[in-house]
Amino acid sequence: RAYRLEKALDTPAKIFFKYEGTSQAGSHKPNTALAQCYYNKMEGVKRIVTETGAGQWGSALSMAGAMFGVEIKVYMVRISYDQKPYRRILMETWGATCVPSPSKNTKAGRRILAEDPDCPGSLGLAISEAVEEAASQEESKYSLGSVLNHVLLHQTIIGEETRIQMEMADAYPDIIVGNIGGGSNFAGQFLPWIRDKISGKKPDLRIICVEPEACPSLTKGPYTYDFGDEAGLTPLLKMYTLGHKFIPPPVHAGGLRYHGMAPIICHLYNLGLVEGRAVP
Repeated sequence: RAYRLEKALDTPAKIFFKYEGTSQAGSHKPNTALAQCYYNKMEGVKRIVTETGAGQWGSALSMAGAMFGVEIKVYMVRISYDQKPYRRILMETWGATCVPSPSKNTKAGRRILAEDPDCPGSLGLAISEAVEEAASQEESKYSLGSVLNHVLLHQTIIGEETRIQMEMADAYPDIIVGNIGGGSNFAGQFLPWIRDKISGKKPDLRIICVEPEACPSLTKGPYTYDFGDEAGLTPLLKMYTLGHKFIPPPVHAGGLRYHGMAPIICHLYNLGLVEGRAVP
């Protein structure tokens, strides 16, 4: 419970926060990285290629790869690669290869660099590079750390644990607030709670998704089918999107620089079951 924040705000509200940053990789991402790497290992996959924004997902998958003996290659969005060198060092410590995106390794990367040699990159572009490389190598598979349904499902351990902790505190939330980029972090928190709102048990429960004004996909994007990556290599996803060609401004919160949003969150937002806010 955030007692000092309550005091600083001079609010009668009780503020609880869920902190996932004490994992070895520094975030909630191992919840899905371990599961995905395990099942890839069981299927005989020797190498996984992925992308990362701020480096949290890349770090988590690198850790999982070290645990299960799977080679990991990470395309890290260039602006974060430059801003957060210690995340790259962490990945490399676990034996992964980390390269900045856009890169000269792929057609997608070379095309963007030809258009803009100083491009800061985006998650959509890094996904394109990772998918392209994985598809071109027989023993490689691609893994995604957010957005898709299975990732959100893995992350619901966050909310399930929170429910138990809130019961221990003899409390129930009136409002659940969290940040969204691709959506897995906050969806993992609120999905185990939203069933109470849908069932009518807690109809007044408010769930607020907060995104940056620099990349306001949920609050400003149209609800339509779009590619999950810049080059259009992924299946189409129905989501609120700023367009898969959108390159967000290079804000420090690299994990929030994604043009789209998890389809599950988008569906719930479209139904009016969750709210959206964009902040500077």
